[in-house]
Amino acid sequence: MQAQQKSIKTFGTFGGVFTPTLLTILGVIMYLRMGWVVGNAGLLGAWLIIIISFLITLCTALSMSAITTNIRIGAGGAYAIISQALGLEVGGSLGIPRYISQGLAVTMYIFGFREGWLGIFPAHDPFLVDIAVFAVLITIAYISANLAIKTQFFIMVVIVLSLISIVLAAYHGSMQIPAEEAVSWGSFKGSIENDFSGSGFWVVFAVFFPAATGIMAGANMSGELKDPKRSIPLGTLWAIGVSFVIYMLLAYWLAKTATEEELLTNYNVIIDKAFNGPLIIAGILGATFSSALASLVGSSRILYAMGEHQVLPYSKFLSGTSHNGQPRNAMIVTGILIFATMLLRNINAVAPLVTLFFLVTYAMINIVVIIEQNLGLISYRPLFKINKWVPWFGLVSSILAMFIINPTVSLVTLVIVLVVYWYLSKQNLETPFEDVRSGLFVSFAEWAAKHTWGMKSMQQRAWKPNMMVPIRDINGARGNFQFMRNIARPRGSIKLLGIEPFNEHSKLVGQLDNLSEAFRQKGVFSSWTVINTDEFAKGVNYGNQALKGAFFRPNIVFLNLQDHDDYEREIQPVIKECIRLEIGVLLYLAHPTALLGQRNMINVWVRDREQNWNLGWDIGNVDLSTLIAYKLKTNWDAKIRLITVIRNQEEENQAREFLQSLVTLARLPKTLIEVHVGDFRTIVSQAPAADLNIFGMEENLRFDIIKEISAKTNSSCLFVKDSGHESILA
Repeated sequence: MQAQQKSIKTFGTFGGVFTPTLLTILGVIMYLRMGWVVGNAGLLGAWLIIIISFLITLCTALSMSAITTNIRIGAGGAYAIISQALGLEVGGSLGIPRYISQGLAVTMYIFGFREGWLGIFPAHDPFLVDIAVFAVLITIAYISANLAIKTQFFIMVVIVLSLISIVLAAYHGSMQIPAEEAVSWGSFKGSIENDFSGSGFWVVFAVFFPAATGIMAGANMSGELKDPKRSIPLGTLWAIGVSFVIYMLLAYWLAKTATEEELLTNYNVIIDKAFNGPLIIAGILGATFSSALASLVGSSRILYAMGEHQVLPYSKFLSGTSHNGQPRNAMIVTGILIFATMLLRNINAVAPLVTLFFLVTYAMINIVVIIEQNLGLISYRPLFKINKWVPWFGLVSSILAMFIINPTVSLVTLVIVLVVYWYLSKQNLETPFEDVRSGLFVSFAEWAAKHTWGMKSMQQRAWKPNMMVPIRDINGARGNFQFMRNIARPRGSIKLLGIEPFNEHSKLVGQLDNLSEAFRQKGVFSSWTVINTDEFAKGVNYGNQALKGAFFRPNIVFLNLQDHDDYEREIQPVIKECIRLEIGVLLYLAHPTALLGQRNMINVWVRDREQNWNLGWDIGNVDLSTLIAYKLKTNWDAKIRLITVIRNQEEENQAREFLQSLVTLARLPKTLIEVHVGDFRTIVSQAPAADLNIFGMEENLRFDIIKEISAKTNSSCLFVKDSGHESILA
């Protein structure tokens, strides 16, 4: 495999980047539409359009140069750049539609070649011309990219000769339009197609702009470049510079060579005015053929790269290569796509998608650089440095250009990208490289932490259950898996804290990792760690103390009371320390046979308030109990019953009003209330049946009382101590 990888790294800057990029930019628009652009916009208007177009692509090229000198870019060009920065989902959401659009581009270039060919040989059958061109293209590309590059060298010579023909025309006096007659700023009269009913600056810009969108042609060969970090920036920027000069000079030559009427009415004005017309025709054929070849080779490399990363179905087939490292399978699939689009015979309706997918890609490359520049990560050390305004200008101008060219199709393009992203995000793709998303999320978290830290400590409206679960017996935790998940779901979290003596061959580590992964797969974020100690209580308390100063710290400790636990020595010290540290406590005692039953009813017991039945913000040790009950009600689709036991018969109405007000203000729909008069221990044994009974607890809650209550209710019980930072009324 290593030898294969080495064998395909064959191209340098000139052949691998400069040539395909330059030939794609110097395309059919230069030969057949540049005169019309000058005729409508005038010389100054045409220059302005050229400058704006190339400024947009230059900024993106600079951004691309910065990012390619900061990563080890693989095959796929822009797809590889975006994937390595923002993940395979984002890379694929652009790579898939861009691959398809490049296939459409090949078809359009074939059709463009056919039009030029029929101008010379009008008797030839158009479909046979298309088939012949397609066959030659696929044969060259299938044999090897090396042959394609050598073919482009020949085409480069043809295009250079066509440009020399224009220079010779100028030398022999073609520029005869006097300065006062030359149009400096055009009147935007329109075109033959709209019967010269008028046009506008941005309409003319939209016609010309696709000419400047070929800057990815060289980057698409990234997997086969000897030194992509050097070749992509150098080759792309030189191609942009050379083509910019050619377009500016060509606009000047046209303005001085042809009248406004000739420029507007004759799309072949360059052929007519050049020193040798057939050379211009050869240039048109060469430009369309080379653009088709570059798009064919480049699109197959994008498909191959997506196959390597398992983004698409049948990825193993798509990533298959020949003995010399050529992506033959991807080339076959691409050929089938192109042939299928050729059968449509007219793809004008989808033609704007080609340009717009280029612009979406440009925008995303600029976004990548903006993110990298602003994260402040030490890993962003590009050899090619650019100013911070460059990617911002590239991003804004790319988006504006999209909506100037075609607002409707731009929206369709963005919807396609989002739909593909949504699909890929559901595929659980495994990224084979590290991207910047982790840094992006950490930066957001740091930003949020810094801005939240200065706020008041009581963030009751933002409360959600972030549980720490001490574990020394993994079986007990597994048995409570669904219960803990239903408390935390959907936005809470579970931190598993393993407690065990030091052991080099610990099984608990692997068990915690598996359990944590199971929580994540079920939609609850979970992490784990192990504290090595012989004393359970000290291990839990040390963990809580260490996390006290952390921003994302647990706000609940979940204690699963089991038969082997020493309540006095292991559980009570943890409860007392949680109270001191203002951390909520859930002490769970599962009924040995009933467990959690049918999960239909939850009883929440409210302590007798003894003549203090005013409902204020402080409602005692009831907030966490009610919040947990509400979470379970939602996830179980159960009902809540609020129960209070009072000693004084005269307070019954006050107690009932208190519970009713609590239900209303806490927004607890369909909640039952019951008020009982008598002794608490007696009432508990007569309590209405429930799958879970929730009680408040004090610091010195005795173990015998816990066992007694569980036996009397004949149910699983949850004993709760508020931290003081929760509010069911928030």
